[in-house]
Amino acid sequence: MTISLHRSATVLFQGDSITDAGRLVERDCPLGNGYARTAAEHVRSALPGSDITFVNRGVAGDCVSDLRARWREDALDLEPNVVSVLIGVNETYRRYFYGTVTPVSVFEHDYRAILTQVREESDAQLILIEPFLVPVQEEQWAWREDLDPRIQAVRRLSEEFDATLLAADGLLNQAARAAGGAECIAGDGVHPTPLGHSVLAAAWTALAGL
Repeated sequence: MTISLHRSATVLFQGDSITDAGRLVERDCPLGNGYARTAAEHVRSALPGSDITFVNRGVAGDCVSDLRARWREDALDLEPNVVSVLIGVNETYRRYFYGTVTPVSVFEHDYRAILTQVREESDAQLILIEPFLVPVQEEQWAWREDLDPRIQAVRRLSEEFDATLLAADGLLNQAARAAGGAECIAGDGVHPTPLGHSVLAAAWTALAGL
C-alpha cells in the first residue's frame, strides 16, 4: 500500500529517539538528523515546488504510553494529513535493562488508542513502521522474545486501521548483511547509523511512490 502526498500536505513523524534523532538537542535542526529529515529531503527533491510541511515530534526514550499521553498536543492538534509512527523498541529495552515489563497486550491497547483517535478525528493517512532490532551483541538475540510479539502487534494494527506498513525489521537486518555487519546499520543494535537511517528513509519515500 502506498500513500498519497498532495502538495500542501502536513506530514507528522512520531516516535522515540530513532525519530527524534537529535532534534531536541540541535534546535536549528527541527527534523533531527535521521530518517525523518532524509525522507523529507527526498520528497522535496522529487516534488519541486510543493508546499509540504514536515513535522517531527519524536522524543527520545518514549514508549507508546508516552505517545498516548502527549498525543493531543503533539499529533491531533497539528492536523496532519499523514501520520508516521515508529515506536516499540524502548518497551523491550526497559525490560532487559531495568526489569520493567510492558505486556504486549498493554502495548497494543495503547497503540490502538492513538490510532483510533486519528481515525475518529481526521482522515489522515497512517504509516506504521515496525520496531526493529539489529543485534550487535550475542545477548541481544534474546531480546527478540520480547520484541517480535510487538512487531506482530504493529502488523495486526496496520491491518485493522488500513495503515501502510513499513516492515523495517527485516529490511534493516537484510541491509546489515549486505553492508557487512550489524554495526554498519545500527551501531548499538537499536539506533541506526547514517547508513541505517538512509535505508529507512528510502523505504519511507518509496511508500509515496517517489
